[in-house]
Amino acid sequence: MKIIVIGATHAGTFATKQILTEHPDYDVTVYERNDNLSFLSCGIALWVGDHVSDPNKMFYSSPGELTKLGATMKMRHDVLSVDPDKKVIRVKDLVSGELFQDHYDKLVMTTGSAPVIPPIKGVDNSKVKLCKDWNDAKILKETTPDAKSAVIVGAGYIGAELAEQLAVAGKKVTLIDGLPHVLAKNFDLEIGSRVEKDYEDHGVKLAMNEMVQSFTGNDQVTVTTSKNSYTADFAVLCAGFRPATDLLKGKVKMLKNGAIVIDEYMRSSDPDILAAGDSAVVHYNPTGKVDYIPLATNAIRQGILIGHNIEKPTMKYMGTQASSAVALFGKTLASSGLTESGAKARGVTVSTVTLEENYRPEFMLSTTPILMRLVWDPKSRVVLGGAFYSSYDCAQSANVISLAIQQKMTIDELSMVDMFFQPNFDNPLNYVNELAMAAIHKSDANSK
Repeated sequence: MKIIVIGATHAGTFATKQILTEHPDYDVTVYERNDNLSFLSCGIALWVGDHVSDPNKMFYSSPGELTKLGATMKMRHDVLSVDPDKKVIRVKDLVSGELFQDHYDKLVMTTGSAPVIPPIKGVDNSKVKLCKDWNDAKILKETTPDAKSAVIVGAGYIGAELAEQLAVAGKKVTLIDGLPHVLAKNFDLEIGSRVEKDYEDHGVKLAMNEMVQSFTGNDQVTVTTSKNSYTADFAVLCAGFRPATDLLKGKVKMLKNGAIVIDEYMRSSDPDILAAGDSAVVHYNPTGKVDYIPLATNAIRQGILIGHNIEKPTMKYMGTQASSAVALFGKTLASSGLTESGAKARGVTVSTVTLEENYRPEFMLSTTPILMRLVWDPKSRVVLGGAFYSSYDCAQSANVISLAIQQKMTIDELSMVDMFFQPNFDNPLNYVNELAMAAIHKSDANSK
């Protein structure tokens, strides 16, 4: 069988590996625009902040590795068009300029995403940088040492982490976002307000609820918003991502944003075209609906599933809870599933509870509080989300909540999950159990 894979970051790399592991006799050709693959862009801010031992280790695979598995690697090749009726693609060799066609039996669409670049005046200013791929990473790494100030546009995970790393390095940082709070799509205000204080305590200027209107300047860049203007040595645009799926526009079913709609076996509306990663939707378990959530974890799992299902439907997609975590100013922030604000945006009715408790007994020489949130369905009592914030490394708690959502556990069941007790690590009643018990108490009180 002839397989063509378009794009090889996370989903494409893992799809190729799994296809050739299960079907070593398949003819697999991979087309990739760049000269590299498998770059972990989530490590860009850490590299900029000098927390990476070797940037080359931010690549977990290579064209050579996939070649050894049996793939035909076409690096620096741009796919210009796809004809699903004839099962033919048109390609340009970006080095030689040669144009040619190739055919497929099955097409794997793993083209990923592209940065959202709003039509803002001056957005092409040389002082405005991006934070997406290896080339962006190298530019940021070269830019930051001599810079004294920066404006970060976008207070999602990427912008928030980059702003933190630059602030810790002693730069004057301004963080701008059109939403009311930092990480507004990831955490509710109870945790978000703590995070904002951390930024302010470290000298970061927060400009929330401000829309960028222009970038101007030569030696420095001035970012003008709907409320103010901020000047710095450079700016970084971190306004999110959009699916890079123009090749299949009008040819397969998509969401309005261009994300390819896939079934539980990674098949698009054209059964001979499979898709995964940032170019495709996910099944979001907290709502039971498709959603667009570009995360490397989703891309990797979906890529593996393409390998399992390339010949015939074999293994179903379990869906995702969009679990994530980030370290900011010595604090751990972790979450899984819905926030209260995220539920409201999706039209889902939820109940919530907030609890702050020490993670281990007071008789220890030290202990640390964890601020926790739990989100659940008020009718079924099924867990729909949770979030944690602490100077204690509570990141794995998000995985506990993820499993609870995956298994459709109720708050009652979560409260009684068997978790060990050892004074070095937790209280006799683990803090996740205690959070669920607080939810039960609130739910029962509200039902009276």
